[in-house]
Amino acid sequence: MADTPRLKVKYQTEIVPALVEQLGIQNINCVPKLEKIVVNMGVGAAAGDSKLLDAAMNDMRIITGQQPCVTRAKKSIAGFHVREGQAIGCKVTLRGDRMWEFMDRLLATALPRVRDFRGISPKSFDGRGNYTLGITEQLIFPEIEYDKIDRTRGMDITFVTNAGDNDAAFALLSALGFPFKSK
Repeated sequence: MADTPRLKVKYQTEIVPALVEQLGIQNINCVPKLEKIVVNMGVGAAAGDSKLLDAAMNDMRIITGQQPCVTRAKKSIAGFHVREGQAIGCKVTLRGDRMWEFMDRLLATALPRVRDFRGISPKSFDGRGNYTLGITEQLIFPEIEYDKIDRTRGMDITFVTNAGDNDAAFALLSALGFPFKSK
């Protein structure tokens, strides 16, 4: 196994003591931490063409370094021409060192490649300390070759924390280096 990811070491040595002081936490085990990252890519057009889903899964495999699983429709919706059980997207759940490596690549190389980037919105917290970031195209990741894609696809990246509220999660993600816009 490779060395411990750089961002994980920074979290353990610098961020945890800073959060204990900033949030006034008595017990070090109560410090908010990142539990997992869920990367979801919806491919609505895959209902008609399964090759589009295969291409999306290949892109996600390259980006995350892990085999994605297929997500299926829970209900039939006639207006969208979707039937129950039909493949409509794919997702990956990252934990451990892969999670830290992905987050490091996202913050250090992918987000700065977004055109006209002015920071990410601090309003995308769900009330329970989880943050969801929407990305409009997979081309911001340097692993994806521009010539080999058939179409641009967006994805949702959800950062699941054990923080009980948005303020503690915001403090955690800010300390990890998330480029939030000023409130």
